[in-house]
Amino acid sequence: MRFFAFLLTASLSLAAYPSNAQEAARPHSPSAKEQPPKPKPVTLDDLFDRLSKAGSEREAEGISNLIERRFARSGSDTADLLLGRATEAFEKKEFPLAVELLDRVLALQPNWAEAWYRRATVFYQLDDPVGAMADLSRALAIEPRHFNAWTGLGHILMASDDKARALEAYRHVLTINPQQSSVKTIVDRLIPDVDGQDL
Repeated sequence: MRFFAFLLTASLSLAAYPSNAQEAARPHSPSAKEQPPKPKPVTLDDLFDRLSKAGSEREAEGISNLIERRFARSGSDTADLLLGRATEAFEKKEFPLAVELLDRVLALQPNWAEAWYRRATVFYQLDDPVGAMADLSRALAIEPRHFNAWTGLGHILMASDDKARALEAYRHVLTINPQQSSVKTIVDRLIPDVDGQDL
């Protein structure tokens, strides 16, 4: 009833106006094109942009966690399940089983940077730095912004006393995430040792 009473009041009010005024006062039905646009989904590029501009380490940590969650999804339920099982095996220190599972993951998803990074981590635990570096290189070829892969590469190079290349790797991390305080500390310690060397 209120709706119809409103229409009656509106029609009586409009009758007092000339026809051209009625045209001007007539409500305009918005078309589909004039509807407010839906918010765009946040992309990985958006997250990396926010990470590079984070104002604090706490903010950067939250954003990097979101990025890591994106990294951990391959788009294949089977591959994701196998990666989960490999992670469980790794946590139980069942490293050969973790490698076997990750081999299967990479057979399904050879362009999944996170899987290469995870297998590199297992290889390093198996005292195979050469295999680890090879897998980290594959991960970074697929996703050059993989800050964990750069950090892992830096650690391996440090362990082999290649401080110049380690510093370069750590600097890549800070280019992606300038708020990474632990890496900042390593860089500050390395700079005096590497000072004057050609990187």
